[in-house]
Amino acid sequence: MFDLDGTLIETAPEICDAVNDTLLYFGLPAVEQEQVAGWIGHGTRELLVQAAAHVRGLTLHEARQSAEMLLWTIEFDRHYQRRCGSRSQLYPQVREVLQALRERGVKLAVVTNKEGRFTQALLAAHALAPLFHRVVSGDTLPSKKPDPAGLQSCLREFGVSVERALFVGDSSIDAQTARNAGVPVWLLPYGYNMGQPVEACRPDRVICDFSSLLE
Repeated sequence: MFDLDGTLIETAPEICDAVNDTLLYFGLPAVEQEQVAGWIGHGTRELLVQAAAHVRGLTLHEARQSAEMLLWTIEFDRHYQRRCGSRSQLYPQVREVLQALRERGVKLAVVTNKEGRFTQALLAAHALAPLFHRVVSGDTLPSKKPDPAGLQSCLREFGVSVERALFVGDSSIDAQTARNAGVPVWLLPYGYNMGQPVEACRPDRVICDFSSLLE
């Protein structure tokens, strides 16, 4: 089971484009890609909350309570749907390793907090959808990561015990999700972990690239 943003695909460039499209629409200053990368992980609404708090000088609580967030979400959706797949790219060896795992009979799933419409668009843009047996997006179930429901739903569907499962991600959210599900977790160091080293998440293993999954 895999996280999506920062694990399979580098998406920060196009997410930053859509955030800045949104900010421009509301007459607000642009933000840097490095800042946006630090806000990725909790889903679109929280990403926009972080952006709004930053550019408007609000606390996160004030931004979350703002009546304008619905308008921001609508505007961002419009821009990100257009941007999805435009400046993202697969991380090295992702496609090759997924194909090899599938050929070995391994069940493969994506478990992400990204909304389903964006998840499907991104997987389609990079021709990854046919490689996965199941996709759990941020709005597939009533709850999302770090709630373990997404991982647990995959284990039930495939009839797999936690000892024979693995979650691969890039952040503390992914580590906590796996822990909550009782599933081993390996983290990649190149993704979006709010600017913190993944070693601090105490995963079962840190792997430098996807080829380690074939060992």
